[in-house]
Amino acid sequence: MKEIEAKSLSTDVYLSFVASLFGNRGTLWTGVVVHVAWCTLIYVYSGSLFYLLFAAGFAAVFAYRIYWFYRFDKVDKPSLNHHEIAAWEQQYVIGAFLAAFMLGVASGYAILVLENQFIGFTCVAMTLGSMMSVVGRNYGSRIAVDLQTLGCCGPILIACLFTNDIYLALMSLLLIPFGLTTRSMANGVRDFLYENVISSRKMSIIASRFDIALKTISHGLVMLDGDGRIQVINRRARDLLGLDKKTELKDRDFAGVLCEGAENAPEAILRQLSKLGDGSLERALFTFKNDRHLEFSVSPRSDGGVVLIFEDVSARIAAEEKILHMVQFDALTGLPNRGHFADLAAAKLADRGEALAALAVFNVDGFKHVNDMRGHVIGDRLLAAIAGRLSTIKSEKLLTGRLVGDEFVVLLTGGEDSCDMERQIRMIHTEIQGDYMVEGSRLSVSMNSGCVILPSQDFEMENWQIKADLALNHAKSAGNGTLTVFRAEMDAQYIDEQRLRADLRLAIDNHGLHVAYQPMYRPDGSGIECSEALVRWRHPERGMVGPNVFIPMAEDMGLVSHVTRFVIDQACRDCASWPDNMAVSVNLSIQDLRNDDIVHYVADVLKRYELEPSRLHLEVTESCFMDEPVAVSAILNQFRATGVTIAIDDFGTGFSSLSYLDSLPLDIVKIDRAFIRNIADDQRKLKLLRGIVHLSRELGLKIVIEGVETKEQLALINRHRFADLVQGYVFSMPVGAGRIIELVAEALPATKVSNMRRGAKASNNAPLRAAAR
Repeated sequence: MKEIEAKSLSTDVYLSFVASLFGNRGTLWTGVVVHVAWCTLIYVYSGSLFYLLFAAGFAAVFAYRIYWFYRFDKVDKPSLNHHEIAAWEQQYVIGAFLAAFMLGVASGYAILVLENQFIGFTCVAMTLGSMMSVVGRNYGSRIAVDLQTLGCCGPILIACLFTNDIYLALMSLLLIPFGLTTRSMANGVRDFLYENVISSRKMSIIASRFDIALKTISHGLVMLDGDGRIQVINRRARDLLGLDKKTELKDRDFAGVLCEGAENAPEAILRQLSKLGDGSLERALFTFKNDRHLEFSVSPRSDGGVVLIFEDVSARIAAEEKILHMVQFDALTGLPNRGHFADLAAAKLADRGEALAALAVFNVDGFKHVNDMRGHVIGDRLLAAIAGRLSTIKSEKLLTGRLVGDEFVVLLTGGEDSCDMERQIRMIHTEIQGDYMVEGSRLSVSMNSGCVILPSQDFEMENWQIKADLALNHAKSAGNGTLTVFRAEMDAQYIDEQRLRADLRLAIDNHGLHVAYQPMYRPDGSGIECSEALVRWRHPERGMVGPNVFIPMAEDMGLVSHVTRFVIDQACRDCASWPDNMAVSVNLSIQDLRNDDIVHYVADVLKRYELEPSRLHLEVTESCFMDEPVAVSAILNQFRATGVTIAIDDFGTGFSSLSYLDSLPLDIVKIDRAFIRNIADDQRKLKLLRGIVHLSRELGLKIVIEGVETKEQLALINRHRFADLVQGYVFSMPVGAGRIIELVAEALPATKVSNMRRGAKASNNAPLRAAAR
């Protein structure tokens, strides 16, 4: 076996071996008494003074050794270094070797000098008997074992060799394997103890780390044997379970401990915890009475026991509940959002069979103007106030939620009377309308609402909401806080509208639209200076579909910009074939003006058809300015920079119209037909029109009056010089592009017709000039 050298040992292990040499002093006392008595008996038996001196020598060596033993007791052992420990080992080896050497010399003297068999036998027996203690007492020092073995056996071997007795000499040689065996035994004991010391140290370190881990981990840990008794429980487990920290729990039944000491644990939880303890339940989450949530998991052990690991997940549960609330409820109003409302509604209507239920969608009438005029903060607080009023309507039959924007939804359960259901919905509708105080301001709120009443068993949120939205669309058309109940024919209208939408998309993709032009005449009819491009759609089955139908539809579908670009391209192409002084006018929508792509597109079209920019008039309505005033103004300024003419359309029908005349880059004001209708009979309209005309001319703007249909209206316009151009059926309805040149010719004196026709033919080659403003 490999020997362990002192220099290879760690200091603490080396110290433990050396300390073992200085222990067990009882054998030391026994040895000195036996040795002194033995030497004295030999002296009495033989009369040899040599053994009397040996008795004194044994006593002296014992005193020497005891002295150093007591000195070692007083040393601060943990402070010793490797070199100092080696010095103490050396002190021990000196005393041990002296005692062994004296035994060997006493035996050799008896064999070689006294030649007495009895004395020789007793001496050898005493020496070899003392050697047996070398292994048990001196294993901690290899050199001590080696020197003591040599001290005991060496003198005997030498004495036997010098007796000239061949058999005795041969017999003495057997002391060599005896000594080597003794040495090997001592080394074996030392190696074995060294391995055990190292293992013990490792076990101690592991146990210390395990103890630290048990005390410091944030999880509770309980280790149970196969009978459900506690073997290990850490401090965190006691805290989480509310167990007394001073009570001894080892080997106690876990279920019994829980029943006796767990804080605020309902009996049902205790039963479940017991199932965890016996391994019949692998994982569980428990909520205790103090709103603390503990999550348990179980790991089985090979001996039939289990390990319970659990933690306080209250913070996680609270966060999950908060996230779930954020996912399910609207942050602004606190009402269920659409998805959660659908789930709640489905649960509420489950198993109600044919009992009726009503779904109503409430839309705040004119809410956009609240945001525009008062700001989004006020708008948000108004929505919160409406939600608060909805929430005050307490009824087990009522479920409220928020869809999107300014739309709220209500589900009302009832019996078999649809009229009663409608009456209740109308009461709710009336209750949430009226005045609201928001930030010190009184806001009057009206709701346009759509409602559907159907059997509960037919509930499907998507379908019911579509029906309610169809009714809502009808209510919005009426306005002023109308509530409309869904009727079967609305479904047919919806399906018809969807088909029309699909056909419109196909017409746009396949160039199924065409352009007509309504000319703008000088008030005296002497000439045409511009024509407004009007998009038309001839449906293959329905015939002509009015722009008041398909243009809003295109806007809703996000396709109106495609229509606009088609009209611009066609209008510029046609205008390039008209006389030089002719311009064309095209309407832009708010969707066209949301980015400056339209500016680049117009520039490309003008360049493609070599059309003077001033011959293209772009018309925008007041609603465009109100929706996005900054962006629209910036894009119009870009158009103005390229030379394109800008006109405001339907002037006088919106809000704050006069302010736009000064703040926007305008060239033309197109006065809406509303000012012309019944103007001869309405002096207020006449005065208002006169004021607008005067103000526009003072600002250098050109004036176009739309919707002039009768000669009386035209005569009044001419008499008061209200217009620079007139557009309306009094002169011409919308016509095709080829008809425009004919109308131009008809409006001019005969002497100029030929010149105009030649100008039309040369329009693609001759230099273009701007229309007069």
